[in-house]
Amino acid sequence: MLSNRNADALLVLCLKAVIAGTAIFLLFPVIVTVSMAFDGRDFMGPFPPPSLSMKWFDRLFDNAYLWSGFQTSLLLAIATTVLATVIGTSAAVAISRMSPRSRDVTTTMFLSPLVIPGVIIGFALLMFFSVFDLLPPFARLLAGHLIIALPYTIRMTLIGLTGISETLGEAALSLGANARQTFFTITLPLAKSGISAGAIFAFAFSMDDVAISIFLCDYNTYTLPVALVSLMRSHLDLTIAAAAVVLMGLTFALLVVLDRVIGLERAIGQGIYRA
Repeated sequence: MLSNRNADALLVLCLKAVIAGTAIFLLFPVIVTVSMAFDGRDFMGPFPPPSLSMKWFDRLFDNAYLWSGFQTSLLLAIATTVLATVIGTSAAVAISRMSPRSRDVTTTMFLSPLVIPGVIIGFALLMFFSVFDLLPPFARLLAGHLIIALPYTIRMTLIGLTGISETLGEAALSLGANARQTFFTITLPLAKSGISAGAIFAFAFSMDDVAISIFLCDYNTYTLPVALVSLMRSHLDLTIAAAAVVLMGLTFALLVVLDRVIGLERAIGQGIYRA
């Protein structure tokens, strides 16, 4: 009995060590990036920095090239989130009402961009728009970002719709509500957690995308990640670290707002309604 207890204690200790090591592995790059963004030196030196300063953030906000990319990324992420949420929700509702065989085929078709490398999607879109020069650069970027965002909104909305009993809609119809009223008063409120989670993923992946955006940008319309990659190749300094901290702050602010408005557990952890 004692040996079993010792083995259990050793197993728990090893598990805690693995968890701690994983947490350090995940957080250490973030800690280094944040600390280097406040580095007081004029060059990228060894970690940790000997002094702290805000000058890299001053240079970031004075950098018209990066600021233009950030504005484009933010507008693009908002537009992608709105369109992907509306289209994805509509598609998910339609898919949920199909027969099982048709539902599986349609879902696989919509989720296929998840298994295709972004470089291939970006190159294919570049070839398509080169032949059919129909859209301005921002619209091309929006089309590319919709391709990678729609699978998340559709999938998360389908998860939110999974536990909604059909009898709820039938009861509303029997009480005099039409199909539109049933959708907006019954289906949509019960699935809002899955819809919100899909919107978060759409915004995050749109803000972070490089593989597709780099093929669809031009000299005047480009995203912040593409601008950062360009700077890394041409003029590497700690302004890039400051930009990374700003992006992390934006993501954190989004999570705080989501937690205040909806609640993170409801938006992400409890996406399925059960009657």
